[in-house]
Amino acid sequence: MRTWFITGASRGFGALIAKLALQAGDAVIATARNPADVEARLGEHPDLLATRLDVTDEDQAHRAAAEGIKRFGRIDVLVNNAGYGVLGAVEETSAGEVERLFATNVFGLLNVTRAVLPYMRRQRSGHVINISSLGGYQAYLGWGVYGATKFAVEGISEALSQELTPLGIHATVVEPGFFRTDFLDDQSLVKTALQLPDYEDTVGAMRRFAHGANHAQPGNPDRLATAIMALVDAPNPPQRLPLGSDAVARIESKNRLVEEELATWRHLALSTDFQV
Repeated sequence: MRTWFITGASRGFGALIAKLALQAGDAVIATARNPADVEARLGEHPDLLATRLDVTDEDQAHRAAAEGIKRFGRIDVLVNNAGYGVLGAVEETSAGEVERLFATNVFGLLNVTRAVLPYMRRQRSGHVINISSLGGYQAYLGWGVYGATKFAVEGISEALSQELTPLGIHATVVEPGFFRTDFLDDQSLVKTALQLPDYEDTVGAMRRFAHGANHAQPGNPDRLATAIMALVDAPNPPQRLPLGSDAVARIESKNRLVEEELATWRHLALSTDFQV
C-alpha cells in the first residue's frame, strides 16, 4: 500500500486522483484549505486523512506532512496540485496579482516539497509529481504571468529529477492541456482588475475564448486521473508527461519552431565563443 500526499484535494484533479488512489487500496493524505470540503467530496474512508493546508504557509505544510507520517508511517507519492490561474496581459497584471499567484503556484509548491522530501529521502524512495500546464511549455497571450509560474515549476522539476534520482526518488512534471474542470470558473481563475483597450484584440479575445470554452474543454479529467495512476505504477517514469491531444500538438509545434529558429540563427549563435 502506498501513501499519497495530495494538495488541492477538495476538487478538480486533486479530488479525482485521491479517489482513484483510495480505490486502488492506497492511503491518501488529502489537503485543502478546508478539510471539510475534502470529506464532503470523498466521504469517510479508513485510509483517508483530510488535513488543513494553505500551501503558502510553510509551517502548515510541515505540520500536515508530520500528521500524515504519524498516521500512515510514510509518504510515497507527492502530488503538488494546488494552484490557480490569472488571465490578463503581462502589463495588465498588477504587482499584487503577480505576487499572490507566485505565492501559491511556485512558493507554495516549494513549501510542500521541502516538507515532504525529508521523509522520502529517509525511505530512499518516492515520486514527486508537479502539476504544471501546457502553459509551462509554451507561453501564450493572456496567460503570460500564469505561464511564468508554470515555467518555474518546469525548471524546478527538471532540477529535482536530477537531484533526486541518485536517492531513489523520481520527479515528474505533468503538463495538462485544457481539461473539463472548474479551472476557468471564477473560483480557480482570476481576471486582472486592469483591462487595457489596446489589448482588446488579443487578450480580450482570449478572455472571450476562455468564457466560451468553460466546461467545453476537450480533456477528460477522469482519464487524467487514470493516467496519473499509470504514471505512478511505471517502473521508470518520465521527467515530463504532457496530457491531452492539445498539449501534445502544441509541444510538437513549439519544438519545430525552436529547431527552425536555431537553424536560421545558428551562425550568429555560435559566433560568440572565444576564437582558438
